[in-house]
Amino acid sequence: MTSAAWLKEQPVAHRGYHDMNKAVWENTLSAFSRAIEAGFAIECDLHYASDGVPVVFHDEDLERLCNLKGDVRDRTSKELGLLSVGGTSDKIPTLKQLLDLVKGQVPLVIELKGREADDEGFVEAVLEVLEGYEGKVALMSFDHWLLRELKALNAPYPLGLTAGGNNPEEFEVHEKAMSLGLDFISYFFADLPNPFITKQREKGIVVITWTVHDEKARKHTFENADQMTFEGFDPRASV
Repeated sequence: MTSAAWLKEQPVAHRGYHDMNKAVWENTLSAFSRAIEAGFAIECDLHYASDGVPVVFHDEDLERLCNLKGDVRDRTSKELGLLSVGGTSDKIPTLKQLLDLVKGQVPLVIELKGREADDEGFVEAVLEVLEGYEGKVALMSFDHWLLRELKALNAPYPLGLTAGGNNPEEFEVHEKAMSLGLDFISYFFADLPNPFITKQREKGIVVITWTVHDEKARKHTFENADQMTFEGFDPRASV
């Protein structure tokens, strides 16, 4: 196992330290700069552009964030890099642009957004961009096939399962993913506590939560997990 203990150290800003898409939008260089200034770890999402370049973007389509029709995977990274996010001056960044900005100043918790049977080369491309990066990086996904591939390629980073749910059928699926030898879990805070997470924590698996929006959810997180992924408030002001 690769140590994921550093994930406990500081709050993780969900899609960067944005302001709920008022002026500073999610998954933009502005949101990431703001997180660096505040000293928060950064969570972000990766999709796979049509030219084989990992780009930082959450949704599968462009409508909510760019007010355009179309699939994010149908465009090249250069085309995506021209699109305004939320009508701001921020454009859709590549993973490399994110790394060039952060330069190891704060940790990165990167979620790969897979699409089954359409991810050939995605994991390899992510690992290639990350090669030589000097800074703390963890990789995670809901998608078990991506986690399997990361393990098969001996990714030298803590690997985590992104998940939620509170019934035995879901726990069984999660157990299969954890049997790959994953290092941490990012779990939906409102589905805690539960037997699956309790068992994993007893094994020493680090557990962070998503997505905390207020003090009540923050308190619940730290009763049941090691750290939180948050948005919409400044956790420094509510300690």
